[in-house]
Amino acid sequence: MAVQIDPTSYRNLDIKAHDDGVWVVTLNRPTKRNALDIDTIEELVTFFSTAPRAGVRAVVLAGAGDHFCAGLDLIEHHDADRSPADFMHVCLRWHEAFNKMEYGGVPVIAALQGAVVGGGLELASSAHVRVMDQSAYFALPEGQRGLFTGGGATIRVTDLVGKARMIDMMLTGRVYQGQEAVDLGLAQYIVEGSSMDKAMELARQAAQNLPLSNFAICSAVSHMQNMSAMDAAYAEAVVAGLVNTQPDARARLAAFADKSGARVRPNAE
Repeated sequence: MAVQIDPTSYRNLDIKAHDDGVWVVTLNRPTKRNALDIDTIEELVTFFSTAPRAGVRAVVLAGAGDHFCAGLDLIEHHDADRSPADFMHVCLRWHEAFNKMEYGGVPVIAALQGAVVGGGLELASSAHVRVMDQSAYFALPEGQRGLFTGGGATIRVTDLVGKARMIDMMLTGRVYQGQEAVDLGLAQYIVEGSSMDKAMELARQAAQNLPLSNFAICSAVSHMQNMSAMDAAYAEAVVAGLVNTQPDARARLAAFADKSGARVRPNAE
């Protein structure tokens, strides 16, 4: 029995479902540049824990206002005056939320604008696809603020840009934007207009895939990256055995066989 998601139960996330199975999850703290406080993190944990069991076929993750996310809510952090143990547990909740995104098996497309900074970049890097508009910029200013990343940047952002660039970003506060950000892997798409429009287009495209195929793509690939080459090869064979023989794929394979299905063509010039 499918689990139900109640959008009205969320305060810091604005959640909307579309008929095609695409859900839009918007960070809704625009006056704080969508900075992540602990309540927002808990709502992300709740939603992304539930999404795979609730029939969600794809998610567009966005930020309200001019910015995607400016990272950790520094005012909350300052006022809480946490102990080392307290903040360690805060970081573990961030990891829980972001792992649910990356490994949950539901495609997550991030629509980026304005600040994608600190914890906001950690959040964005947990998405499977990132679309940026011309206003988006990426930075890890933790070094200048006497902080260290705690939401997975050392893992995910390093995977995207490499160790040397990751260290440079943290040491110097270097900002990346425009085509350079795409070339480094911080985003896969850059658009002249709205990143939301392109993100919705990609999410709708992904939502047309079979859910089991998407589950494998959006969970198994990440798991395999954590394995040795031999273990990953074995895991890939097992996953392919399950996915490539799923009954729901028979009609799609038949369409390919009788030439009624769409063919892969070069992009138009």
